[in-house]
Amino acid sequence: MGNLARHPATRPRRVALFFGVAVALACAAGPAFGQACSSIPTFEAGLAPTRQLHVATTGSNATGTGSAAQPYATIAFAAARATPGTAVVVHAGTYAGGGFINALAGTAEAPIWIGGAPGEPRPVLNGGSNGLQFSRARYVIIHDLEVQGATGNGLNLDDGGEVGNPGVASFLVLRNLSVHDIGTGGNNDALKLSGLYDFRVLDCALARAGGAASGSLIDMVGCHRGLIARCDLREASANAVQAKGGTSDVEVRWCAMTECGQRAVNIGGSTGLEFFRPPLSTTQPNAETRNIRVVSNVIHGATAAVAFVGAVDCIAANNTIITPHNWVLRILQETTSGGGYTFLPCGNNRFENNLVYFDRSDLSTYVNVGANTAPATFTFAHNLWYAYDNPAQSAPNLPVPETGAVIGQDPGLADPVPPPAGNYRINPRGPAAGAGRAPAGAAGDLGGRCYRTPPSIGAHEACYPNCDQSAAPPALNIADFSCFLQRFAGAEAYANCDRSATPPVLNIHDFSCFLTQYAAGCP
Repeated sequence: MGNLARHPATRPRRVALFFGVAVALACAAGPAFGQACSSIPTFEAGLAPTRQLHVATTGSNATGTGSAAQPYATIAFAAARATPGTAVVVHAGTYAGGGFINALAGTAEAPIWIGGAPGEPRPVLNGGSNGLQFSRARYVIIHDLEVQGATGNGLNLDDGGEVGNPGVASFLVLRNLSVHDIGTGGNNDALKLSGLYDFRVLDCALARAGGAASGSLIDMVGCHRGLIARCDLREASANAVQAKGGTSDVEVRWCAMTECGQRAVNIGGSTGLEFFRPPLSTTQPNAETRNIRVVSNVIHGATAAVAFVGAVDCIAANNTIITPHNWVLRILQETTSGGGYTFLPCGNNRFENNLVYFDRSDLSTYVNVGANTAPATFTFAHNLWYAYDNPAQSAPNLPVPETGAVIGQDPGLADPVPPPAGNYRINPRGPAAGAGRAPAGAAGDLGGRCYRTPPSIGAHEACYPNCDQSAAPPALNIADFSCFLQRFAGAEAYANCDRSATPPVLNIHDFSCFLTQYAAGCP
């Protein structure tokens, strides 16, 4: 469709009219989109502190009162004096890491906040074994802190070893945290989460934890009913996210993971039997992890993008996977039956609606299948596989047949260079648009735009009026009108907005169609 017919006599006047209307629309308030598919409710919504305790580098635990004029010197000292409804306000500066906070408890109506002061740079916790540790915390929000240089873990949140006491550490929000350069080269984590229930990890930037193929940016052992969303995860030694030790009902959504070690997302793993939360059953089959949902993320690099390891009833869907180095995914079993306990084999998992854009020469195999697993119970559906170095070798070798696959077709990524410069939005007229299996893995895509029915493949829903495929807000602006006009003038297939087949294929109806879609916004 490179030479589309159009009507030359009427084109200049109609283009001018269209451009005038376009400018008026673009200069008005831009169309709203995606709000219903981008929100993340938390228990703190609509609540505000009723009391403040201040912490500053100039404060004193001996003579301070916690007021703005007489602050305390450490977070742990202030937290020990916090009651429901208190905000521990930590002012900018560098503090020694290593604080320990035990049994801090707010309530559903009056939680406790601990974090940086509004309008100030994040306070920095430097060093210590753990940058900061919370045991048995409930209804607590930890926000706007920077943690660096801890020799153990950056932030450690746990149940105090009460593995048989569900909910002793629960209703926790970790928000706007920066945790980086953690550990001494071994099994050290940026966020170590053990035995948590009903938790959120939101809008955090985590980088460089552990070493020697060990250590995760977010490591969950026996955690339940959680959400990890909108996080920037970089340069892990082993994993960006790991969910093991009985972890269940956790979603990893709208995150960017860049060169995160051996297994960017490790759905499962290998856990000492005594560390499972809740404790293992001697009468029912056990699993390393169940019902983990990895949806609408961009995963760039890593030895393997996703690993299912002793996982049952889990899903990786609508992710955009860019240049994994050895395998796209792995199916493994590292904890097997024994010692009076039965473990289910890794199985009944789904891999669907994922966009896999890879260098075939950099892959060993597409899927690495280990012993003691049940690969025949996996579902592969509606994934797009594109070997950009050799499209003819795009077809994957999978353990079971795939339905609805898109193979060897370029998704037309806006700018497929490595992050942070990369823009992985798909061509709205390309093979990934609308080619997914309904329903999508998440209600909204990485940018918060609602997925259509059927959805597009990958982390980005196709947005037709975003002609220039810009990523920075506002995604829809005057540049999109200019882009559309240029494509119309060039008789490109994209400009056939109404998808008409009768000549002249490009006409005023395409302008009207574009204006209508622009006014409606992205999905």
